[in-house]
Amino acid sequence: MSRGDYWLERNENYLAKALDWLRLRLQQLAGKEVIDTDIEQAYGAMETVAAIEPYPALVYLSQRFGLSPFEQGVLLLCAGMELDTRIAGLCALAQNDGQRPYPTFALALSLFDQPAWHVVSPERPLRYWRLIEINQVGYQPLITSAIQGDERIVNYLKGLNYLDDRLGTLVMRVEPPTGNLPPSQETIVKKIINNLKQASSAPHLPIIQLLGTDSPSKELIAGHTAAALGLQLYRLPSGLLPTPAAELETFLRLWERESILMPVVLYLDAQEQEKSATTGSASPLHRFLSRYHSLLFLDTQEARSHLSRASVTLDITKPTAPEQQAAWSNCLGDAGLTESPSLLASQFNLNLSTIEQNARLALDEKVTDRVEFHTRLWHACLLSTRPQLDNLATRIDAKATWDDLVLPKEEMGLLHQIADQVNQRRKVYENWGFQRRMNRGMGISALFAGESGTGKTMAAEVIANNLQLNLYRIDLSAVVSKYIGETEKNLRRLFDAAEDGGAILFFDEADALFGKRSEVKDSHDRYANIEINYLLQRIESYRGLAILATNMKSALDQAFLRRLRFIIEFPFPGRLQRKLMWQKVFPKETPLEELDHNRLGRFNLTGGSINNIALNAAFLAAQAGTSVTMELVFAAARTEFRKLNIPIYPEDFRL
Repeated sequence: MSRGDYWLERNENYLAKALDWLRLRLQQLAGKEVIDTDIEQAYGAMETVAAIEPYPALVYLSQRFGLSPFEQGVLLLCAGMELDTRIAGLCALAQNDGQRPYPTFALALSLFDQPAWHVVSPERPLRYWRLIEINQVGYQPLITSAIQGDERIVNYLKGLNYLDDRLGTLVMRVEPPTGNLPPSQETIVKKIINNLKQASSAPHLPIIQLLGTDSPSKELIAGHTAAALGLQLYRLPSGLLPTPAAELETFLRLWERESILMPVVLYLDAQEQEKSATTGSASPLHRFLSRYHSLLFLDTQEARSHLSRASVTLDITKPTAPEQQAAWSNCLGDAGLTESPSLLASQFNLNLSTIEQNARLALDEKVTDRVEFHTRLWHACLLSTRPQLDNLATRIDAKATWDDLVLPKEEMGLLHQIADQVNQRRKVYENWGFQRRMNRGMGISALFAGESGTGKTMAAEVIANNLQLNLYRIDLSAVVSKYIGETEKNLRRLFDAAEDGGAILFFDEADALFGKRSEVKDSHDRYANIEINYLLQRIESYRGLAILATNMKSALDQAFLRRLRFIIEFPFPGRLQRKLMWQKVFPKETPLEELDHNRLGRFNLTGGSINNIALNAAFLAAQAGTSVTMELVFAAARTEFRKLNIPIYPEDFRL
């Protein structure tokens, strides 16, 4: 017989003896002839079983919830109603009222030793922990109202231990983790366990605050910690916390009750709640944290102060680059005997669950060609890092190539240098030791300066397409907030999300934040400078490429410019460059009549305007059912001239 089966048998034996004793006491109270020695023997038999460890459920529950002998008797009386069909009739007889075939406090006060009226208080264990319910109807006195054992508690006393179904719709069971954590995260698990051991004698265990944005790593660490402690982890998004105060209080007490009766621990995800407006002292999350006393893992971006008890605060980051490389190799098996693990760990900053997911996706496609297999892996990583950033910036589908760019040789060379530095940064920083000498960070930063339409965005597209990286456009004028501290918060969310995939960040309207600094006259000026410094620090420490674009380089602070690695001027195109743009602007599939590129190159336009004219001319041709002709290009050009307020001279458009 297993230990569990042995305990169930003993628990049944205890309940049988306890109910024997209860029936004798009810019979005696009802005036039936009962021998005192029979009651004493029944009580002694019950107590003998109760004294042997592991204790019966009723004894264990009474100890954990601090029930007095009288309160334990009340709970036994309520449970007896559900476990023994004879109890109801005896209750009616004992109360001398056939209309009361149920327990009441009046009956309990007469039935058990050491009676105490205060046990009906909402702050006493029976009612505080929802062990019993009072069914008070209308103006019926409390003392004569029916009392009933909570269904979950009655089943627990019978030996059935399960999570209360009233909680099952809110919390989700987290499957126990398999495999090992990387060393950096295993160290955190050990630190948590040591802190809990040190706090074991305190009235309440501390809240374990897991800081940062990487929720999967936090949940994995919490899962391993729970497993090491012999606990089952349950996850609760804070947005599901009940809003009405009474419902929240019920949930809180029921969960704390479960954490006493079962080896369970709660993982509270406060990430989404932190993004909403309901984070003040009146929010369900704040009220929950102020009243919850059991062990808790709190998933939060920033440390919460003013908690009701001590907390252990830990910054959680993704595994280190070598650990990620090892994880890739482990997940890919024989397929990982290439450079893929090294390249992926160098470019992407992923947690273990995302690495496992991406590896599984690529392996499931059963690609045998190693180059194609690496491409599939790379694409899977790009896709997995998009969701968070897609909510914060505009993703640009980079299709342009080096052949599409028309720039002076020197500027083209600088753009190639930028792409090369992104490609070779692992070799230079890690293998060649430059990482140790970088004081400000290893980010690659560039300023693209020039009028609208001169190719700044296209150049960013070309680099992104060449490197096969995500490209995101951020309008700095939209990020800058009039509220103090909000700009910094917006930028932090952006960079934290971008770190995972090393996306190329293209900051448009850089002059919105980096204009020449004036003398600090008030707090807004001071905070503006803080925001500028914060963005510069994040750009310098960012593991990807950050590009800032401006139409007004002269308006930018020189101190800021000195901290950028590249500054590339995008000049207004000359006539020969414009001719080359006209030669490249139409896709090869476009039906064209012979165009006079020399003549079109005379139009004093940027590449952006030339693209607009070509597109509009193509639509005119499609509508007319013809090829693109000079006449249609001229018609589209006149439209563009009017839009830009450029004078139109008839002789320029004669065929």
